[in-house]
Amino acid sequence: MTSATTQILPPASNSGLQQPRDDLPSLWRDVAGRDNWAGMLDPIDPLLRAELMRYGEFAQACYDAFDFDPYSRYCGGCKYTPRCFFESLGKGNAGYEVTRYLYATLDKRSWSESANWIGYVAVSDDATTARLGRRDIAVCWRGTVTDLEKIADLTEVQQPVHAEGIPTPDRSVKVMAGFVNLYTDKNTADRYSKYSVREQVLAEVRRQVLRYAEERGEEVSISITGHSLGSALATLSAYDLAEVGLNRLAPAGGKERVLPVTVYSFAGPRLGNESFKDRFEKALGLKCLRVLNVHDVVPTVPGVVINEDTPGLLRSAGALIPWSYWHVGVKLALDYRRSPFLQDTKFDFFGFHNLETHLHLLDGHHGTGRSFAMVSGRDPALVNKSLDFLKEEHMVPPKWRQDANRGLTRTANGRWTQPARTRDDDHPADIDD
Repeated sequence: MTSATTQILPPASNSGLQQPRDDLPSLWRDVAGRDNWAGMLDPIDPLLRAELMRYGEFAQACYDAFDFDPYSRYCGGCKYTPRCFFESLGKGNAGYEVTRYLYATLDKRSWSESANWIGYVAVSDDATTARLGRRDIAVCWRGTVTDLEKIADLTEVQQPVHAEGIPTPDRSVKVMAGFVNLYTDKNTADRYSKYSVREQVLAEVRRQVLRYAEERGEEVSISITGHSLGSALATLSAYDLAEVGLNRLAPAGGKERVLPVTVYSFAGPRLGNESFKDRFEKALGLKCLRVLNVHDVVPTVPGVVINEDTPGLLRSAGALIPWSYWHVGVKLALDYRRSPFLQDTKFDFFGFHNLETHLHLLDGHHGTGRSFAMVSGRDPALVNKSLDFLKEEHMVPPKWRQDANRGLTRTANGRWTQPARTRDDDHPADIDD
C-alpha cells in the first residue's frame, strides 16, 4: 500500500480504525434506527456499515439476477429459481431463504404478457437469526431498467395514496403518481401480473409475520431495501404495510407489540409531500436511512425547488404546490472523490448513481475527514461490472460482467441454443387471504 488513502484493510485490521463487532444481537435495534442512528454516522459505526452493505448486496442481487437481454426468451424474468437464488449468484452464505418473487405490471416482454420481475422477499434462516438477534423479513426491490420504469420515474404528478387503495386517515398524504401506479397496477389477464406488486408484498409479509411473530412468538424485524426506483418502492411499501398494520400485533389481553420497520435506501429519489413525511416518521414511527453519493442527481428530484431543505416562508407556501417533495429519514452522504479507485470526472450520471459505486464508497467510508480505507475486502473491480468508472491503472475492463456465451449452451448436435429454464409458479394461493 502506497498511502493511507489507498488502503484495503482486512476485517480484523490493526489500522486503528473501528472494526466490526460481534454484538449485533444486543444492538440490532440501534442499527435498525431506534434512535435515528444518533452517534452512529460520523464516524460511521462499523456494525452499521456492515449491515448497510449486507442490505445493499441484497438490492444489487436484484440487478444481477434480472434477465434483460432482448435476445432471451426469458427477458423480463429472473434468471434463477427462488430455491437457488443466492447460490446462483455466488452468495450461498447469505443466510436467507427467498420465499416469494415480486412482479410488477410493466412493458410487455417475451417472458410474460405484461409483467417484469422486480424483487423478492427473503427470511433469515435459523443460524442467521441467531447471529442477527431476531428473525429478519427482508423485502428487496430492483431499480430502473426498462423503458416504462424510466417513464414512471419521470411522472412527477402527485397522487393521493388513498385514491390508490392505500388506507390512511390523512387524506392530504400524496406521493409521485408514477411510483404508486407501478406499485398498485395489475393486469388480470396475465398470470404474473394478475395481482399488483402491492398485493404480493403485503401477502408475503403478512404470511411471514404470522408464522414467526404470532405463531412462534419470535423477535422479528422487517427490513426493506432498494436502489433508485427500488428505493422509492421500498419506502412506499414500508409506509403501506405500516398503514395496514401488518407490523402491529395485539395479543388478547396483552400490550400491543410493534415490529420495527426499517428502510435501507440507496440513491433514492423523493417520493411524497410533507404530509407523507410526517405520517411516515411521526405517526407510524418508520425508520429510513438514505445512502447517497452527493454528486448523484437522482436524490435531488423530484422537488428541486420546494423540498425539505427549502427555508422558512417559502417552504410553508410551497407545501401547497403539487410539485413539492420531501425526503424521509436520515441521510448518510458519501463522496465518490474520496475513493482513489474511481475516475476523477465532472459528471458521469451512471457512475455517480450506480449501486456498485455506492457499495464501494460505503466500504471505504469512515467519516468526515477520515481516510478512505476499505475494510470488508470487497473487490473494487465490482464497480466496473456494468460501468467504466475505475481508473485505467487498475486494469479492470469496463462492463465486464456477462453470462458465459450470453447464456447459450452447445447441444449434442453441435448447435448453440438457450437452454430451457424452470418456469416459476406465478403466485402462491395464500395471496387472497
